[in-house]
Amino acid sequence: MKYVLMIYNNPETWEDLSSEEQGGLIGEARALVAELTASGEWVGGEALAAWSRGRTVRVRDGDPIITDGPFVEAKEYLAGYCVIDCATEERALEIAVRWPDARICAIEVRPVEPP
Repeated sequence: MKYVLMIYNNPETWEDLSSEEQGGLIGEARALVAELTASGEWVGGEALAAWSRGRTVRVRDGDPIITDGPFVEAKEYLAGYCVIDCATEERALEIAVRWPDARICAIEVRPVEPP
C-alpha cells in the first residue's frame, strides 16, 4: 500500500538549528531515501519551495480568494512530502519515526486511496 509522509516544519525551529545540525538532518534524510530506494519502498517525493512563496486559494460564493502564504491558521507549514509503498501501516509509521524532521516538528502519515 502507498503512504504519503507529509513533512511539516516551523521556520523558527529550523532557523534555531546550527548549519551543522541542518546539514546533519539533510544527510540523514538522504541516507533514508537511499535505503528506501534500495528496498523498493521509495516511490518519490520532493522538498517544497520556501513557505514564503506559497499561496492559499479559497473559493467563496464562486469568487476566488488568493492570499500569500500557505497558512491555514498554523505555525507549521508543509515543507515536503514522500510517497512510499510498503506492506503495512506499521512499516510506514516506522519510516516516519526515522525521518529526521520528526524530531523537530511533525510527519503526518496517510494512506493513498487507490484510483
